[in-house]
Amino acid sequence: MLTVHIRPRFLECAGLILLLSAGATASDENQTKRLNQEFQAAVAQYDAGHYPEAAAELERLLDEVPQSFEVHELLGMVYAGESQDTLANQQLEAAVRLKPGSAAARTNLAANLVRLGKLETAQEQLKKAVALEPRSFDANHNLGELYVRMGKLPEAIPFLKQAHEITPSSYDNGYDLALAYVLTGKPEPARTLVEQLLQEKNTAELHNLLGEIEEKDGKFVAAANEFETAAHQDPSESNLFDWASELLLHRTLEPAIEIFRQSAERYPNSPRMAIGLGIALYSRGNYDDSIKALLRATDLSPSDPRGYAFLSKAYDSSPSQADQVIERFRRFAALEPDNARANYYYAMSLWKGKRAQDPSLDLRRIESLLRKAVTLDPKLSEARLQLGNLYSDQARYADAIPEYVTELDIDSRIADAHYRLGQAYVHTGQKDKAQEQFQLYQQLRAQHMADLDKQIADIRQFVYSEKEGNPAKP
Repeated sequence: MLTVHIRPRFLECAGLILLLSAGATASDENQTKRLNQEFQAAVAQYDAGHYPEAAAELERLLDEVPQSFEVHELLGMVYAGESQDTLANQQLEAAVRLKPGSAAARTNLAANLVRLGKLETAQEQLKKAVALEPRSFDANHNLGELYVRMGKLPEAIPFLKQAHEITPSSYDNGYDLALAYVLTGKPEPARTLVEQLLQEKNTAELHNLLGEIEEKDGKFVAAANEFETAAHQDPSESNLFDWASELLLHRTLEPAIEIFRQSAERYPNSPRMAIGLGIALYSRGNYDDSIKALLRATDLSPSDPRGYAFLSKAYDSSPSQADQVIERFRRFAALEPDNARANYYYAMSLWKGKRAQDPSLDLRRIESLLRKAVTLDPKLSEARLQLGNLYSDQARYADAIPEYVTELDIDSRIADAHYRLGQAYVHTGQKDKAQEQFQLYQQLRAQHMADLDKQIADIRQFVYSEKEGNPAKP
């Protein structure tokens, strides 16, 4: 998992915190012995997790030895253990001032700065720590992880790699380095590293990561096998989703449907499982069951726009369950009144769900929703097209033409818009313009293979958006 792992340095306090000068008296020796005994007692309390007791002991010591590096550092770590990060920072900064050549002290300070959200300052401290001890695993690992947290993956890799060379047995560092390779488009070193790690520790997350590597390398069968292995070793929601979605992406639909169905039963409160099942059923042409799954998804996550997007597609192919579908889109528009697509989906559900002869069909309401959608998002071409179609169906061709023209200015490749515009020109007596639009329509139809491609692209976008939402996924 790509997160910052700052490992606190546990102190080995064999030395004296108060050095004796030449000619020290017996009284000085006794005082030094007492101070060190008290410090060792504070260390024991810290090691035992008794932070308040350790803090009280160290605060008393600090009054007597205000220039003790060890007391400042340990007190800073105690405060950090109590989540008193501001107090911890004061003590850890004092420790660094007293011993600027300590890489470990700078690493501890950096850990606290990260918790305070001061990433740039933490970066400076870790860079100095690496310069002081180039062979320090913690300094290299932590700097690499910090770069990951800052979104600077190329900068992270050299330090994670150095940490791996220093301590190749560190599973966390090795996994994070492999994932950084994947995220920066370096599948070969990632694959090599994951295969090495698998020899030491056969985990589901490594198989899952290897599946990502194979997928990015275009090896679908190998990727599916790795995702399957990960799901069998650890049938977590994430692993099952990755396995099913890999099959879905490559249109191995029957197995994908079965895995999504079983996973949705195992994780009944997972919106993405319900969406995945709905998409798989839709892709298979089972529109009624697809709508049921997607209705479930929107109920689980009413504000997630992705469930509604696929529900709209499935509903466009089957008018079943109209009342339930309309209610879900009404709810979405109410939850997201300034969302152009929410208003568009609601308008289309009303229009689709009511027949033209239905006296309850409110064309003004539909027009108002479509007009609101294009006002909120002037580039929402689907809403422009449907607004033009609504006008055309009412023989309002003069109103329809500007909508079609504007929509084609946004995207001139929509064949249906050219055809509809041509029809509107015919009805308004503009035959030359109509003929031009019909010719463009024929040219686009001859080139048209976009329906399946668009469907696959939408599915891929959904799958990848889920993985981007998981910090352990590309």
